[in-house]
Amino acid sequence: MTATLRRNRAGASSDGLLIAVLCLGGLLASLMQSLVVPLVGQLPHLLDTTSDNASWVITSTLLASSVAMPIAGRLGDMYGKRLILLTSLLSLIAGSLICALSHTLLLTVVGRSFQGFAMGLVPVGISLMRDELHARKIPGAVALMSAMLSVGGAIGIPFGAYISEHFDYHTLFWFSLALGIVTLGLVYVVVPESPTLSPGRFDVVGTLGLTVGLVSVLLSITKGQSWGWTSAATIGCAIGGVLVLLAWGWWELRTRDSLVDLRISARRPILLTNLASIMVGFAMFSLMLTMPQLLQIPETTDYGLGLTMLGAGLWMVPGGLVMMALSPSPRC
Repeated sequence: MTATLRRNRAGASSDGLLIAVLCLGGLLASLMQSLVVPLVGQLPHLLDTTSDNASWVITSTLLASSVAMPIAGRLGDMYGKRLILLTSLLSLIAGSLICALSHTLLLTVVGRSFQGFAMGLVPVGISLMRDELHARKIPGAVALMSAMLSVGGAIGIPFGAYISEHFDYHTLFWFSLALGIVTLGLVYVVVPESPTLSPGRFDVVGTLGLTVGLVSVLLSITKGQSWGWTSAATIGCAIGGVLVLLAWGWWELRTRDSLVDLRISARRPILLTNLASIMVGFAMFSLMLTMPQLLQIPETTDYGLGLTMLGAGLWMVPGGLVMMALSPSPRC
């Protein structure tokens, strides 16, 4: 009985460490989304470009993240989740190094895109939790991983603001580089390779269709303000993206090894959950991108609060802490 109790305690400790490492990866991926938000107003000067062009530093990461998540999930099922976790972290490290050494818009956008690909850590990490953890621990572990999306934003904005006020902005990327290397080492040591694989043919056509469709639609949303909501570019991207996504859906329903199983996604509980997640995601990222800028607008405008970058960043912290506090903890 004593030996059994020791084995149970060892298993609980091992599961706790696995959850902690996977959640650290999710936190790091989320952190990349918000790290440069406090710099939005300074980016045109720092990169010697226009405000519209500088917005690509944030837009590129969001676009790369939206594409990376479903692709990383499928690749993890086919070739091993641990391998894809390590690959995603290597992408983050490469992107951080490019940004840390860059002083131009083009290279910074390239580096930020590589950082965005790290968002694949979240779906692959959740999938690996389902493979490795006891059933009673999965809901709490998945909830904690999901909460990391908000916690990363809550931490990233004030941290980015503090660094921007006191150090060179490249310090942000050196920090993400160091944290990426540490997380890579932890994943390599702690995370086992899942024995659950789904071999098959990788859906190249579906991947291209999803990429083009998502990027086009998200471009119309993120750049509509600067392009003009009624401009040919905005309307063309929106309509073109929707048409590509419709064609993509037709293809996914008819190909054998689809990138996304739309029949499962159409089931009512999953469909409603995904729709709610989309709405919450839009709200969360809109708040994360716009509120710090609004809070920093001078009081003389009659609608700004004139806060410092750090003050505006700290305003975002309570939301992330509440999300983490309300997420159920994994049961031992």
